[in-house]
Amino acid sequence: MNRLNELLGTRLPIIQGGMANIATGEFAAVCSNAGALGVIAAGGVRTAQELREQIARCRAMTDKPFGVNIMLMHPCAEEFAQVVAQERVPVVTTGAGNPGKYIPAWKDAGIRVIPVVAAAVLAQRLTRYGVDAIIAEGTESGGHVGEMTTMALVPQVIDAVDVPVIAAGGIADGRQLAAALALGACGAQVGTCLLASAECPVHEHYKQALLRAKDSDTIVTGRSVGGPVRVLKNRMSREYVQMEQQGATLEELEGLTLGGLRRAVIDGDVETGSVMAGQVAGMLHEIRPVREILDTMLRDAMDVLGRTQRGWCGEVTR
Repeated sequence: MNRLNELLGTRLPIIQGGMANIATGEFAAVCSNAGALGVIAAGGVRTAQELREQIARCRAMTDKPFGVNIMLMHPCAEEFAQVVAQERVPVVTTGAGNPGKYIPAWKDAGIRVIPVVAAAVLAQRLTRYGVDAIIAEGTESGGHVGEMTTMALVPQVIDAVDVPVIAAGGIADGRQLAAALALGACGAQVGTCLLASAECPVHEHYKQALLRAKDSDTIVTGRSVGGPVRVLKNRMSREYVQMEQQGATLEELEGLTLGGLRRAVIDGDVETGSVMAGQVAGMLHEIRPVREILDTMLRDAMDVLGRTQRGWCGEVTR
């Protein structure tokens, strides 16, 4: 089994999730410098030129590998794909669609391609295009989610494909990273835990909302219209779910959430904004530097795995 850090040329077997409007070129560089694969989120970018500028900012701040995440349902996805190829970005991760038609150009540019999937059947289909790895993301994650949990999804994806698999969704500390590795993943993608970092560019109100969150303080909106998104419970999300239960149309629901993520991230509106976060939000209790979050996660994971190997769970008796 390949280790993720060997595959990507990073110090740690960890990818920073591509969080729209949050994962800027600067933040990706911080994460790359801390040892993970920093990822620029094209989902929060409006134009191809803006993406090119974000890539330039990242390169100005780090000489380490980094990536770009492209949400394939974005209206500029094709232009973004061209920019990634032209800029020869080391890694591209994708979501919300099939990247097959872009992969030849990315491969010609020497780019590693790693799609995010929420089902084993999709992972199997994408390996036919020559992807380098798969990110299997469970429903515990923040933002756009599938239905399967990480614990159930990851081993089924591993069994279905012959490329390395990265676990995502519900990973915020060393115990969870150890669990992902025990399932057979080569590493992990993390997002929510990095929102509570000193360097993360989200508004302070967003960070404080995360620190106040308890284990059951997230909710999934959008299931009725086929676009489930996990966010913190607030006035907006509760009203959204109520409207769904009353049979609201897609247009009515979009009217409620339009610009909601930017309001939360930039303006700090944590009541009517979309505060995307995974179920691990209840595990966040302090603001720490990115490097400390990541290094502690890996150290604790190795400690957990070491204790397990030494019979931490006790010897089996006949």
